[in-house]
Amino acid sequence: MFINVKGTLLDLSHPRVMGIINVTEDSFYEGSRFLTDDQVIAVASEMLDEGADILDIGGCSTRPGALPVSEEEELKRVCHAVELIKNRYHDAVVSVDTFRASVAGAAVRDAGADIINDISGGQMDAGMFPLVTDLNVPYIMMHMQGTPQTMQLNPHYDDVIADILIWFSERITLLQQAGVKDIIIDPGFGFGKSAGHNFEMLRRLEEFHTAGLPLMVGLSRKSLIWRTLNLTPDKALAGTVALHMTALMKGASLLRVHDVREAKEVITLFEKIYPQGSLFDHYS
Repeated sequence: MFINVKGTLLDLSHPRVMGIINVTEDSFYEGSRFLTDDQVIAVASEMLDEGADILDIGGCSTRPGALPVSEEEELKRVCHAVELIKNRYHDAVVSVDTFRASVAGAAVRDAGADIINDISGGQMDAGMFPLVTDLNVPYIMMHMQGTPQTMQLNPHYDDVIADILIWFSERITLLQQAGVKDIIIDPGFGFGKSAGHNFEMLRRLEEFHTAGLPLMVGLSRKSLIWRTLNLTPDKALAGTVALHMTALMKGASLLRVHDVREAKEVITLFEKIYPQGSLFDHYS
């Protein structure tokens, strides 16, 4: 349950928090959009003060139906934001949220990013797996059925957990055979899944531990919460907190969130209920 971040081991046997910083104008949640240098520095400072373990920088919206920005524009946005944060907070752990190998490579090599977070699990860019192998940085592999433009049109699974686990197994094997050791998996809530698929994944989340890797979940303010409760994303914090506790109880190692303070509070309460190691031992 450790990942090697440029020579420093990050212990994921204690749940960790990844704060979302989007440098794009069309992310689904308006509160996650930070478009100026001052905004990026301010939110990074706030998230780090509140206890974020990782800051995740995204420059291309992947909400359902989103049209991708150009490769050049995404690279410019992401690298500039990573540099801003790394220049101010040298020890901050920064991940880059992209499916493009060129953007990931520039963010790591030139701007100083530490982790690659790929919503497509290498499927949208054949250069991603060779890049991860070459860079030897932690890689977050998310499952997505289809693309952001098509994923919600008619998602279908014979068994959503079994189908995703088979997909993970094949792609994890490719990376591990190439020598990649630090892999985190993300089942991809809301990415090519119906509301029913999403709730079934959460209900059976512990089954993803058969992959033998740390598990990240991205539930924050997503439509499975606000549509179920007849709300909007800006009103979905309470529902997010509730589902975060469920995910932790089922062994999530990393919460990807818009609201760092509240996520850290959930983890504090969770660890009071389940002493160190007890829940992870149960699922091991």
